[in-house]
Amino acid sequence: CSPYTVHYAYDTVALAKGTGAAVIGRGDKSWYFLTADYAFGQALEADATKVVKEKGGTVLGSVKAPLNTSDFSSFLLQAQNSKAQVLALANAGGDTINSIKAAKEFGITKSMKMVGLLVFVTDVHSLGLKNTEGLLLTTSWDWNLDDKTRAFGKRFFEKTKRMPTHTQAADYSATMTYLKAVDAAKTDDADKVMAELKKMKLNDFFGTGQIRPDGRYVHDMYLMQVKSPAESKTPWDYYKLVKKLPGDTVFT
Repeated sequence: CSPYTVHYAYDTVALAKGTGAAVIGRGDKSWYFLTADYAFGQALEADATKVVKEKGGTVLGSVKAPLNTSDFSSFLLQAQNSKAQVLALANAGGDTINSIKAAKEFGITKSMKMVGLLVFVTDVHSLGLKNTEGLLLTTSWDWNLDDKTRAFGKRFFEKTKRMPTHTQAADYSATMTYLKAVDAAKTDDADKVMAELKKMKLNDFFGTGQIRPDGRYVHDMYLMQVKSPAESKTPWDYYKLVKKLPGDTVFT
């Protein structure tokens, strides 16, 4: 986008490659999309559709829902009538929360496997494990991956009384990485700082990798599945790791 920006946490291609390939690999090959009707949702659907078809799956249709839709019943009925195996949610935030809640209420999850293409740990917290257990998703980070992530999560929780999302962790990491580059360059001159950023080997609580010449930070992503209430041992213990996704396989 610009010689002075870094794309740090994730993009729609990485999200689609992680979740799409995994679900197809499990044998669920027919998909239907419930998509937020704006550029982000459309891009997420397009990228996931490409992955599904490349892996031998089929897309039986999609329905576009306006941003901040409160009633998903008509959209979900169309999805159910498609007889697809997978209901893919190409949305985010409140739309994800409301569509998952409605799908559970209407019994959609009894006949279709629900896949979230962009899900935050706060969404799962809001909905509860009874409504989200089994949901597959791809994320750039989780607070409960290892000792370093748990340490950051604990510090964040002490300040906010909730665990950080992967974007909040990425924002903190990006800020500290920028400041380290300024310190190494001994200046805040943009050209010199960007040159320093692209030389650095990044390794912190968020991830390990390097910023490419085009400004993309390439790091591992994670395929997760939401735990059942019985599997969750502590507050905010919501995800189990299904597979680590090497950065060079998910970022284009």
